[in-house]
Amino acid sequence: MEPAVEPVPLVTPVEPVAVRPRRRVLRTVGLIAVAAVIGLVGGTAVGYGIQADREPTALPPLNQPDLAHPKPLPKGQKAKPLPASEDLRTKAEGDLRKLLLPKPAGAKKAEFADADGWMRVSSFASQFTRPGSALDFQLDLGIRRIAVTSWVTGKYKETEIRLVQYRSDDVLGAQDFVEDQQAYMPDEDFADDEGTELKGSANGRYYVFPVQKKAGYLDLYEARAYFYRGDIAVEIFVVDTKKISEKDIRSLAERQLGRL
Repeated sequence: MEPAVEPVPLVTPVEPVAVRPRRRVLRTVGLIAVAAVIGLVGGTAVGYGIQADREPTALPPLNQPDLAHPKPLPKGQKAKPLPASEDLRTKAEGDLRKLLLPKPAGAKKAEFADADGWMRVSSFASQFTRPGSALDFQLDLGIRRIAVTSWVTGKYKETEIRLVQYRSDDVLGAQDFVEDQQAYMPDEDFADDEGTELKGSANGRYYVFPVQKKAGYLDLYEARAYFYRGDIAVEIFVVDTKKISEKDIRSLAERQLGRL
């Protein structure tokens, strides 16, 4: 009789790290800091006095006197706008689902896949350990919409990719969310590893988790990738009952990054 496969949610984002209160500074440290500032100010004053009594020194010539500058366009002529294929903002403002990797040939539909390729913000927040706090955190980051795709290959291997888009304002939502998720990965309850840098991204990383073993069940393997491009954060999750190689998760991440 084949061992059972324990139903494990494909993705369970962890909630944001709480801001820790600052520790009180000891009085001794404060006194040392004050003394250091007084010494610095005194030294600076003496330095200014010495410089004031010296003759001015001519500055050396520039090393690059013939720097090239863009020439202004002729009067009445305007710069041509970028074609849509090269304009990243145009891509991001369109149907976000079109930027998702297509399902590979022969892949089956995941059992709990979203029917139309969109995930509600409330559904996204419900997968955190504390949905209410997670929802507040996402709203503070300016979450806008989530496009998602998933598929199954082989017998149990399931893949899910999410594009989480944030509003463009003074809060760097995509970057903050990705860095928040990456902060958990070295924990022993997750990847227990710093991960590997994803080439071509600002700070993307991918992770291969240690195998999870439980009596009476098949072994569970997991890999993830987190990165962002502009206002879009990307999450990639792969789970299987067989070992997942770094090459598999890296290839997925690189191809998805290329589509952005």
